[in-house]
Amino acid sequence: MKFKYRLAYFLFGALIGIIFLMFFLNNKKADFCYLPNCRVLKNIRSKAMVISPTAQQKLDAKWVTMEDVKTCTEDGDVDFSRSKEKYKGGTTYIIEGKSTKDELIEVEMVNYDNKVLLKDIKKLENN
Repeated sequence: MKFKYRLAYFLFGALIGIIFLMFFLNNKKADFCYLPNCRVLKNIRSKAMVISPTAQQKLDAKWVTMEDVKTCTEDGDVDFSRSKEKYKGGTTYIIEGKSTKDELIEVEMVNYDNKVLLKDIKKLENN
């Protein structure tokens, strides 16, 4: 069999396979999260959140809301160079993101096996 016929069969089979996968995976709402940043944020979002007194004071000051923290855990960037410290049996993660007012904020969270502790929230300077 000539090369152009083998290539045509291959491309036809690959096209059928892609259509098949798109049809089935589209209905499952599958989420492909393989990069470290995405995996950490997904793990944090999947657990119940406990708020520390320090973070509660910042939330009571009304310059940041829980919506801002949730936005940070969805679209933020984990600073791995400052993260991974152990804190009372959990792992600390520093997440940088934006608030709903488009201000830069930094959220410090401690990831435990069954919960997440919102330890602190800081406002960063806009560069």
